[in-house]
Amino acid sequence: MEHITNNNHSDSVTQLVVFSLHGQDYGVPIQFVREIIRHPEVTQLPNTPHFVRGVINLRGQIIPIISLYERFNFNEVDDSSKVVIVEYGGLIVGLEVNEVSQVHTLSADRISSAPSITSSLDSEFIAGVGKLGERLLIILNVERILSDEENEQLRKHAA
Repeated sequence: MEHITNNNHSDSVTQLVVFSLHGQDYGVPIQFVREIIRHPEVTQLPNTPHFVRGVINLRGQIIPIISLYERFNFNEVDDSSKVVIVEYGGLIVGLEVNEVSQVHTLSADRISSAPSITSSLDSEFIAGVGKLGERLLIILNVERILSDEENEQLRKHAA
């Protein structure tokens, strides 16, 4: 994701939808976000990965719902109150989050490359780390939250 990497152009900016998950702030680039909804009733599906909660019917469209807690292997799962609907590569999925705070605009000099070592989350999911005042914001690489094989499996379930 070229627009996330620190390219030392201070006039380059990235808009991020910021949400909380497990007491930490995360962000996804706004161009991937279709909408944010209250947590809907989810219909469970058999034979899906453990982090797929099921599917919802959103205005006639079947959308898989992914638990980021489960995907990122957090030990404790908090109640999710919102779902961020994202679209990438022709696939639409919902990401369960605790709360969505707002949209932040960060200049390129406030974003660092993803760390090479992470303890609770695979680095392939991380596009970078942003600085919001004294807080750090983990910027997710939406396109890498799921593997190609998992994306294909979800496409089949949503079809």
